[in-house]
Amino acid sequence: FKVFPSVVTIEVGDLQNDTLTLHGSGSGVILDNGYVATNHHVIGGATVARVVLQDGRTYDAEIIGSDAYTDLAVLRVGAVDLTPIEFGVADDLTVGQLAVAVGNPLGQSGGASLTVGVISALSRTVAFGDSTALYGMLQTDAPITSGSSGGALVDDTGKLIGITTAIGVSRAGAEGIGYASPDALVHRVTHEIIQTGTVKHSFSGIYGSDYGTTADDGALAPGGAEISDFVEDESAAAEAGLQV
Repeated sequence: FKVFPSVVTIEVGDLQNDTLTLHGSGSGVILDNGYVATNHHVIGGATVARVVLQDGRTYDAEIIGSDAYTDLAVLRVGAVDLTPIEFGVADDLTVGQLAVAVGNPLGQSGGASLTVGVISALSRTVAFGDSTALYGMLQTDAPITSGSSGGALVDDTGKLIGITTAIGVSRAGAEGIGYASPDALVHRVTHEIIQTGTVKHSFSGIYGSDYGTTADDGALAPGGAEISDFVEDESAAAEAGLQV
């Protein structure tokens, strides 16, 4: 399977008194020139990271940068003979299309494994308990488990359509709902991290809420957004002439 050489295991930890203590693992996807894309939450809080290739080679990795808003990060290794992932076009995806998740669930030895499903929905918002959220996510029923985060979601030709990021969980446990950052977002954010070490985000500068209208038959219909306040008077929205 041509994607396997492009998917790596990422081990993270801390170095104290010349002793490496690993405290977690995840997955990553090889980009060009030794760069590796993964999730921010995979390497968050770590001071040391290692990348394990499919053939078992292990390299110390430099953490180039990460972005909590999109949950993406970039590492770099000094390895040779790497196989970069080939990007697809997530904008062309349709619900029901085949989706294959490739990662290293539970940090198992022996390299990556794959699970198969479909694209279940597009442009999902994934809300977390700490009031943060990820936007524009792909939803899939291809099983994604702990350790798979940062791995590849590919189409039937093996081209990257997303980075696997999160799963849906209820009181009953995992619900067979997985989420992936779409390839266009991955491409933009990782390239900005590689170029600058960080990511800039634009914000409209408003507080708002959903606005509903009443249809002729009495149904409540989506009507847009209602501005309740500005974050600051000189925000982009205020300067553009929007009003509360």
